[in-house]
Amino acid sequence: MKRILFLVLCICVLSMKADAERIVGNGAEQYYEEYGDTLKIDGSTTILPIAQKAAEIFMMKNPEITVFVSGRGSEIGINALINGTIDIAIASREAKAEEIESGKEKGVILMAHKIALDGVVPIVHPSIKIANVTMEQLRNIYNGKIKNWKELGGPDESIVVYTRDIHSGTYTVWSEKVLHRDTIRTDAFVVATSSRMVRSVAENKYAIGYIGIGYIDKSVKALKIDGKTATEENVRDGSWPIVRSLYMYTNGRPGGLTAEFIDFIMSEEGQNIVTKAKYISIK
Repeated sequence: MKRILFLVLCICVLSMKADAERIVGNGAEQYYEEYGDTLKIDGSTTILPIAQKAAEIFMMKNPEITVFVSGRGSEIGINALINGTIDIAIASREAKAEEIESGKEKGVILMAHKIALDGVVPIVHPSIKIANVTMEQLRNIYNGKIKNWKELGGPDESIVVYTRDIHSGTYTVWSEKVLHRDTIRTDAFVVATSSRMVRSVAENKYAIGYIGIGYIDKSVKALKIDGKTATEENVRDGSWPIVRSLYMYTNGRPGGLTAEFIDFIMSEEGQNIVTKAKYISIK
């Protein structure tokens, strides 16, 4: 009976992508002992839609298994794997050198499994009459040198800047590839998840933000960068300037349920999940 109730809850939560940043949140550990075979996944909100759908299908194929999926950010997911509280960390960036070293100190070898490709895309409100920005303009918007839309040919209104929190892999990639680790302007609004970034920009006519390609919808407008559009072709060939790989991390070479789930996401069926989530498959 508990199993059936849990699956109903999972399906309900999964059907509400915009609000489903977490299937199991704080205090999740108290649930784990109530189920038999379990698999615990945590990390990037970028990869969350892929992990959620994969978990749903995996459980339907294996009704004796329960998969818990959370989305608290790449950094938190990797640290949870290092601390032994989860089985798989989902991360929208590569593990940092200090994370790899921290893992080794605790006997954990962070093994990366690349499951998809992604392009990080600047987004604005659909009413903004700007279609293209340069990388230099993006950098200057985020470091505070460009403050008004009129400097880019838009309305005479202040640019409202949204960024991700420091635990986010998307933030790390944006900081490295757009800002070149320059300091983000102090008046930028920080949001914790990808779906909140979309909602924030959609609700503010003069906002700018950035998301993974899978979160683009009609409520926001994706900008071109240097004349390039974030298409599958441009992401695959690297001509889109903000390309990254999406990962699942395990403690060394996986075995048991962890290996089965990784194999599933790498299979043709699993890669179809990647494609349906609007990311780019690796096969």
